[in-house]
Amino acid sequence: MQPVLHFYDFGEGVTAFSTTRQGGYSQGSYGEFNINRYCGDTKEAITRNRELLCELLGIDDSRLLMPHQVHETVIVAVDETSQESQLEGVDAVMTNVSGLCIGVSTADCIPVLLYDRVHRAVSAIHAGWRGTVKRIVEKTVAQMTAVYGSRPADIIAQIGPGIHVESFEVGDEVYDAFSAAGFTMETISRRYDERWHIDLPACNRRQLLATGIPEAQISVSPICTYQHPDLYFSARRLSINSGRIFTGIVMG
Repeated sequence: MQPVLHFYDFGEGVTAFSTTRQGGYSQGSYGEFNINRYCGDTKEAITRNRELLCELLGIDDSRLLMPHQVHETVIVAVDETSQESQLEGVDAVMTNVSGLCIGVSTADCIPVLLYDRVHRAVSAIHAGWRGTVKRIVEKTVAQMTAVYGSRPADIIAQIGPGIHVESFEVGDEVYDAFSAAGFTMETISRRYDERWHIDLPACNRRQLLATGIPEAQISVSPICTYQHPDLYFSARRLSINSGRIFTGIVMG
C-alpha cells in the first residue's frame, strides 16, 4: 500500500506535494489516507499512514512536522530540534533545514507552499478564510525576509487544492470581513442565487503578487475540493469529522 500524492514542480532538490484520499489505512470519512491527529481519526490509522508517507519521502517520522492550526496568523520557524508539540496554535511553518518535511492540513481551506531558491528556505501556510482576511500569506513572506533574507523575486509559490469560488458560499458577515480588510470585492467575490461567494485562491494569489513575487512564479491548483470529495477531503461535503489533505514540502 502506498499513498497517492499530487506533486508540484519546484525544481531539482525540492519535493512538494498534496496528499489525496487514496492509499492508506483510515476508514469511513477519514479514508483512506489521513495523517491529521486533530480531526477524530484513530491513532493506529494515523501512525500507519505517517509511516507510509515517511517511507515514500525517505525521512524519519520525527522529520515530518505538522502544526495544530487555529485559523490565526502565528508563523514559526523550525529546525532539527523542533517537534510537533511545539506547533500548537500555529498556521504557517517555515524552515531552511534540508530533509525536514513541513506541511499544513486542509479540507477546503487553501494551502500555500513557498520556496526561496536562493537562500534555500521553504514555508507551508494554512489559509482559511479567516487567515486570508488577516493576510497570513503576506505575513509569511515578510517573515521569510526577516528570518532568511528572502527576496520575493526569488520565491516560487504554489497554491494547492481548496474550495473554489463557485462552491464557497458565505454569509454577509464573511463578505463584510473581506470588504473591511480592504479587499477589492468586485475582483474576489461573485453573487449566485442571492448569496455571496468568495474566491479564496484568487485572494491568496493577489496577496502573493502584492508581496512582489512575479506572476510567472505563482501556480494555482485547478482542483476544487468541494467538487472532488472522492479524491480530496472536503469538510463542507464530509463534515469536520473527516480527514485532511496534507500539503508538504521538503528540500533534499
